[in-house]
Amino acid sequence: MRPVEADEAVEGEPCPACGTPNAPGRRFCRRCAAPLRAKAETAPLPWWRTVWPFRRRVRLRSGRALRRILLVLAVVGLLFVGFLFLPAGRVLFEDVRDKLGGTAEISPSGVTASAEAPGHPAGAAVDGLTNKYWGAPALGASLTATFGTPFRLVGVVLHTGASTEPEEFRREPRPVRADLIVTTADGTVHEKELTLNDKPGEQTVRTGISDVVSVRLVLREAVGESKGRPIALGEIEFFKRT
Repeated sequence: MRPVEADEAVEGEPCPACGTPNAPGRRFCRRCAAPLRAKAETAPLPWWRTVWPFRRRVRLRSGRALRRILLVLAVVGLLFVGFLFLPAGRVLFEDVRDKLGGTAEISPSGVTASAEAPGHPAGAAVDGLTNKYWGAPALGASLTATFGTPFRLVGVVLHTGASTEPEEFRREPRPVRADLIVTTADGTVHEKELTLNDKPGEQTVRTGISDVVSVRLVLREAVGESKGRPIALGEIEFFKRT
């Protein structure tokens, strides 16, 4: 700070602090050294920029990457949750779980048939033996398995014919087409038409249906039919997701 001489006359904008005129181009007052150019006020931030984790940091770029990552994760999470609420999204999600998870065989609490040949009851189809079979007197006969607790039916394994031995297999009629009718706990019915291979051994049918309480197999077409000889279904197995 220095005193101003009496003969010193300067034309220019007065100092905002003391009112002394200053020459153009000066940054500080020649008398009181106060800044002549006030800093422009920063515009206030929107409310959402003042809430963590979007709050602006003091240091340059501090927290910017974290805010962007959290914002992206939030958007992806919302899209994922919304997708699950769609029927197609739920089906896809459950199918992925079926493929990634394990399976285990589940035995029905009861099994009945609309018709059966003498000596070949419905229970022979779920006894774990492929040399014993349920004998259906004619096409249109059905086998129904019921379950005491609803479960996720991942798949069904079928053994057609009277035996896994090729010669025994060809001696008896066996189904090559059938309808699989699955009922869930809320009464919804799912139907699937099956085309079966005419050869011995297991045949796997993937289902992927939740809350199953009963499964019915209706025979629609068979090969090797002859009068008085029943259509043989050696075994049917049910698998749940673990």
